[in-house]
Amino acid sequence: MKISFQKTGDPTDKLITSLNKWENDPKLIPLIHPCRNKEDVESYVRITKEEINKRLTTYHMYEIYLDNILVGEMNYTVDPVHLYKKERGTAWIAITIGEEFARGRGIGSTSLRYLEEQIKKQGLKRIELGVFEFNKSAQKLYSKLGYQEIGKNKQFTYYQDRMWDDIRMEKYV
Repeated sequence: MKISFQKTGDPTDKLITSLNKWENDPKLIPLIHPCRNKEDVESYVRITKEEINKRLTTYHMYEIYLDNILVGEMNYTVDPVHLYKKERGTAWIAITIGEEFARGRGIGSTSLRYLEEQIKKQGLKRIELGVFEFNKSAQKLYSKLGYQEIGKNKQFTYYQDRMWDDIRMEKYV
C-alpha cells in the first residue's frame, strides 16, 4: 500500500469528477458539510474547474493517492473568520477520504501528518479544525494525533433527525 500526495495545481478532470462524487455522496455529506435540515443533506452540489480555482486563491489543497488512485483531498487556509479561537497564524484544516475502500486503512492519519508538515513549512504554529460530535472515528483520530478540544458550537449541524454540536479542536505544531 503506497500513499502519496500531490499539491493541487490546475484541476484535472479526474479531480473535478471525484470532488463532485464525494461532495454528493449521501454517506459523506453529513461528515463534511454542516446541514441545517434534511433538505441540506439531500441537496446536490456542483463543483467546477472555476470553483476549484477560486478555492485555490485562499486554500492550499492536496490530493491523496493510494497506489496511484485518487482517494481523497485535504486542504488548509490561514486565519479564516470562522476560527473558534482567534489566534493569528492559525491553519484551518479539512480532510476527506472520499473513496469508501480507502477508509479505515490509516490513510487519514498519514495524510494528516503530511498536512501538518506542510503547515509547519509555512511557518504556522497552530492548527484548528471542526468535527461533528457524531463523527466518533474522526474524533478518535484527531485525539490520537494530539488535537485537544477547545470548545463547541452548539446545535451546529443536522444529521439523523436531530441537531448536533460542532467540536472545535486545536494542536500546536
